[in-house]
Amino acid sequence: MTGMLDCLIVGGGPGGLTAAIYLVRFRRNILVVDEAKSRCSWIPTSHNHAGFMEGINGIELLERMRCQARQYGTRIETGSIASLCRLGDRGFRATTADGVELDAETVILATGVIDDQPRLPNLFDTVQRGLIRVCPICDAYEVIDTKVAVIGHGRDALGEVLFIRGYTSDLTLLTLGTPMNLTADDRAKLSDLGVAIVEEQVERVTEEAGRITKVILKSGTELAFDTLYSALGTLARSTLAGQLGAEMNNQGRLVVDSHCQTSIPGFYAVGDVVEGLNQISVSMGQAAVAATAIHNLLRRRDGLIPPGRTPADPEPKRTEETMLANDAQGAH
Repeated sequence: MTGMLDCLIVGGGPGGLTAAIYLVRFRRNILVVDEAKSRCSWIPTSHNHAGFMEGINGIELLERMRCQARQYGTRIETGSIASLCRLGDRGFRATTADGVELDAETVILATGVIDDQPRLPNLFDTVQRGLIRVCPICDAYEVIDTKVAVIGHGRDALGEVLFIRGYTSDLTLLTLGTPMNLTADDRAKLSDLGVAIVEEQVERVTEEAGRITKVILKSGTELAFDTLYSALGTLARSTLAGQLGAEMNNQGRLVVDSHCQTSIPGFYAVGDVVEGLNQISVSMGQAAVAATAIHNLLRRRDGLIPPGRTPADPEPKRTEETMLANDAQGAH
């Protein structure tokens, strides 16, 4: 067992690494335990991540963030946390899959979600080449006026089709042989939008000329698309939160407050494991909030925040301009 950590960060994706960068620069004693399975690593090229005009590959982004965290002294260990429990008022005890015990005053859960991917061969390679996509919010801009198929069979698939419809009108819904789980009204809506529905089993997916995805059905019929989107849903990686009894929504994603703290004091969560929008930028923003909240929590422990005051970001300085503006608002 090591000494008491200020914070244990479980997960080394964009959220966990952003929290690590903030906390180590706050001069906190932290450890990141990462299974090296970040959803971000599947991104072939992100074009909506601010600051990268030509886009950036997910693996490269993670490596840049790891290097940045390590240059300030962050310890990042590859492994997994098998269990997590509370130590009364003294924090938490985590046990790794190898049986190592880690004690920490606070914990940030940044374990994300797992996509329910279609059962197709060479899946990772296909996703890396952009032939199967999972996030239309991220990259539907790249499929404007192209031929797109959405893989799914329920309301999640319907929602994705309706979203992508704002970018292209050439849409097909592939159920991979699973019967459609939609109401008659939903089917009518798809028909009105000109969306084709194919409920036959898919045998394989191939590529032509480096860009066209060909889908071969069980009957031998071949369908050609520029891009496939998977809309089979996600599974929150919130098992550790369940061991603590943290509040979750009906999808197993964590409910947090404005400081990204869960219903368990000292236990924070950021990124896709939290209910809300699954975006790198959101995850990084939540990480900044959680890390600062933890730093302030520990400052209070150390007597560096007066009793009775709420730990918060420093208030902005009052200038003559802001005082005049406040006075004007008060006069109404």
